[in-house]
Amino acid sequence: MRLVFECVECGGHYLPPEGMVYPDGPASPLWCSSCQTVKRTAGEPEDPLLARIALAAARAALARRAAEGVEPTPGRGDVRPSRPPLSRRARSGPGGVRSRLG
Repeated sequence: MRLVFECVECGGHYLPPEGMVYPDGPASPLWCSSCQTVKRTAGEPEDPLLARIALAAARAALARRAAEGVEPTPGRGDVRPSRPPLSRRARSGPGGVRSRLG
């Protein structure tokens, strides 16, 4: 499974490359690629403390998803009623007619 991040600037969720490196430089755990490009051109540096917090939160979410996915919930098979219906109308079907003929 891969780490999913939420952009601090625009609020969008993004999946950076597994190596956290884009072709033009390192991937940011704080900003998506478009916001990161805008921040780089504006000359705003990435806060290292916020980057570490974002990485830790993404790793914790990944571990939680992995732990939840390990235990599959068994499905309930084909469950039939244990007793016949109580209405008279349900008993007056084709089965009743066949038993009178033979």
